[in-house]
Order: sequence, then C-alpha cells, then structure tokens
Amino acid sequence: MLRIIRITAAIVCFTIITLLFLDFTGTLHTWFGWLAKIQLLPALLALNIGVVLFLVALTFVFGRVYCSVICPLGVFQDIISWISGKRKKNRFRYSPAKKWLRYGVLAVFIIAMVSSFNALAILLAPYSAYGRIVSNLFAPVWQWGNNLLAYLAERAGSYAFYEVDVWIKSFSTLLIAVVTFVVLFIVAWRNGRTYCNTICPVGTVLGFISRYSLFKPMIDTAKCNNCGLCARNCKASCINPKAHEIDYSRCVACMDCMGKCKHGAIKYTRQIPKAVNDASDSLETLHMNATSANNTRRSFLSASAIFATTAILKAQEKKVDGGLAAIEDKKIPKRENKLFPPGALSARNFTQHCTACQLCVSVCPNQVLRPSDNLMTLMQPEMSYERGYCRPECTKCSDVCPAGAIHPITTADKSATQIGHAVWVKENCIPLTDGKECGNCARHCPTNAIQMVPSDPDISDSPKIPIVNIERCIGCGACENLCPSRPFSAIYVNGHLMHRVV
Repeated sequence: MLRIIRITAAIVCFTIITLLFLDFTGTLHTWFGWLAKIQLLPALLALNIGVVLFLVALTFVFGRVYCSVICPLGVFQDIISWISGKRKKNRFRYSPAKKWLRYGVLAVFIIAMVSSFNALAILLAPYSAYGRIVSNLFAPVWQWGNNLLAYLAERAGSYAFYEVDVWIKSFSTLLIAVVTFVVLFIVAWRNGRTYCNTICPVGTVLGFISRYSLFKPMIDTAKCNNCGLCARNCKASCINPKAHEIDYSRCVACMDCMGKCKHGAIKYTRQIPKAVNDASDSLETLHMNATSANNTRRSFLSASAIFATTAILKAQEKKVDGGLAAIEDKKIPKRENKLFPPGALSARNFTQHCTACQLCVSVCPNQVLRPSDNLMTLMQPEMSYERGYCRPECTKCSDVCPAGAIHPITTADKSATQIGHAVWVKENCIPLTDGKECGNCARHCPTNAIQMVPSDPDISDSPKIPIVNIERCIGCGACENLCPSRPFSAIYVNGHLMHRVV
C-alpha cells in the first residue's frame, strides 16, 4: 500500500512539474507553480526558510522521500529504470557507498557556489538538469504538436489553438541537455539510482539526514531467508543481504524491497524488530554502532552547516515583408552590460540565485529570454530583443522563478523599473543612411522616452532623428526590436548592473 501511495504521488508531481516547463502560456503556474518552489536548491537560494525546514523535517521523519516523490529528475530515472526492468528483472546488486566521490562532488559544488562559478554548480543541480532536458528536448516536440493542432483547427474554422515559434535558443545549452539526458539514461537504464547516490549534491545532503529518519525500512532477520531478492530489486544498491543491513544514506524510500519480499521480512517502521535485536545485538556491536553514529553525526552537522551557509550567502518568425522583399535577420548588438529581467534587482542577485532551470525561458511569451553562452553565466537566462521586446504588462518570468533570481513584481512596478536605457547609433539610422522618414522607435516607446527632432537644428525639414530621455527609458527594448535597420538596429538597450526606479 505504501509503495502504491508513493508511486501515485511521484507520478502526479512529475507530470505537473513537466507540464510547468512545457506550458508556454504560463497558465498552469497559477495553480501548480508552488511545486517548483518546493525544490530544495531553489528554496535554499530563495531563502524560503519554511520550505527548507519542511523538507528537512520530511526527511527526518520519512527518509529521502523527497528524492523519490518530489524531485523530477529522481522520478525520471525511476521511469527509465522501470522500463529497463521489463527487459531484465532482478538486475541490481549491492555495492558499497563511494563516499569519496559523493563528498568530493559536494565539496566541488560548494566551492563553485562560494566562488560564484555557478556554471559548474548548476550542472550538478538535479531540478535544473531536468528543467534543461524538458525545455530543450521535450518542449520543441510539444510545440510542434501544438502547431499541428492549430493548423488542423484553423482548417476546421476554429481558433482554439495558436501557432508558436519553435527555435533553438542556445546551442550550448541544447548540447548540455543532450549530454545530460544521454548520460542519465544510460546510468539509470543499467544501474538505477547511481547518479542520485554518487553525484547529486542534494542527494548527498539529504542522505546525511535520512540516517536519522524516524521511519525507515527494517529487515527482520527472523523472517528473512537470505534469498537476496530485496537487494536484486533495490535501484539504490543499498541493501546488503549478507549482513542484513541497509545504507539509509542511499535509500530513497521507494518501497520496492517491501513489494518484492515474499516473507514480509522488510517493514517500513520506526522501531527495530525485536528479532533483530535478539539475533545481532552485542556489547561490541553496540559500541561500534555508537562510535559510527557519533562520527556520522559530526560529518552531517559540518556538511549541513557549510551547505546552508553557502545557500544563504549566495542566497520561427516571418522571413519576408509583404511576401516580396527578404528580411535580413537581426544580430545581437554588443552591449556594455547585459540585460536582466525586471525583478532581478541587480546582476549580482540574478547570477547568484539563478539555477538555470529554464522555467522563465519556457514561459516568456515574447522570446526575450534565452540561455547564455557565456562561460561564467552559462545556461543562465539573459535578455535580447531580436525576436521580441519585454512588454510592460507581462510579469510571467517573475511569477514562476522558484529561486529568488527574479522577485515577484507587479505591472505597475515593472513600468517604473529601469533595467537599462536606449542608446542611439547614428551610423545605422535609416533617416540618415537612406534619407527616408522612420520614427518607429518613438511611435512604439511605451514610456514616451524617445522623441524625433530635426537632425539639423537650423533646417526644420531636415531628416528627423531620435533623442532618448534616459530618465524616462525603462529598457523594455521596443525601440530596438521594432527598428527596421538591419542587421544591427539603429537603437539598442544597454543594461544596468543595478536596476533603478524611474
């Protein structure tokens, strides 16, 4: 019964979180966005103390159920392992814990976070890794399916669906997503939860806590006939059938062993069966266990303190114009400073808190956000206006961010937040290069920060050029996006390292 409850809860959580990344309308986030906010690493970075305490308490009581129910990457590996199990049963074997690898990866993760080399740290984050897989590999298939439905509905006279552009936002992020998917698929197909128990830093931290969980699987030696069926079906490879021991730091409380045991020798309980005590307890064993527990407790407290301190500190567009003239693609201008979404507060806050899960990229309706190719901010979203601009009435990215990289913001606050300012490039401006009237930037500026004035003050009918009122400009990028100049716009937005209020 417990196994069925665990599987049902895992499927529900996994399905909803996957749909959060696939839902380009942002509708589901209104109801189920909290599932992204209860992921451990984003909650730590966002300093959601209530969520963190809840997950810690949950692990203390029930063990690593977070890994088997809430974490989408863990459930994803379970699905792959389950499919593999249809081909070959009883394929797992007990293997000793590779502590040097687990703690080594955790140390690298912490050092990367402390040194602000987040590109390395977010490669190891489980929630972010799954988000990149869905956003880069599954989302295009989902969007193509939507476009097919839109095409068929249009032919039937219905507009219940609308087409969306399917495009590669970042080749480097796509490549990383493919490699991550392939590696995880192979490891999970062959060895089940090896990634969770050797690489994942979240799994290592929760493993410390789960050693002291109130409820855990227990082996009753009086009923066990040493068949080893539990160990051969343990995807965490944490059951030693010869010694009748379970490594609780690696056990993810999947309950598979209980379902496979034909003699009821394994129970999920908070007390050690009396038969186990009668068969195995001795003064020497108790002394060794007490010493081991003290060492483990010290290790747990040290690693948890480091981990918690670190978290708190770091806390397809149209190609022709009117069906006649070819339109040249725009190129990204060289900005002095990068652009970060309203609500990010500053470049420092954004880069330190962002886990590169791509959730904001998935819901951005104007295709302004895309993963960065820069090594220091690799895969973290950045703004660019070649395909659209940041509409003042849209706050979807701030609504869905689970890590505190983009704080929730109202439309009124967004219209008053200056993330950058427009810069005019004389050499590219059409009134001067082609001698034709334009004024596109001024007409579409939502804050009226751009005005058209004669290029020659002494000649009233001279070609008009834009001037930018920096105090009113909020950096939304409407001017840059709608400028007809190609390949570079005659006006672009330069970002501010610290956002301002206008």
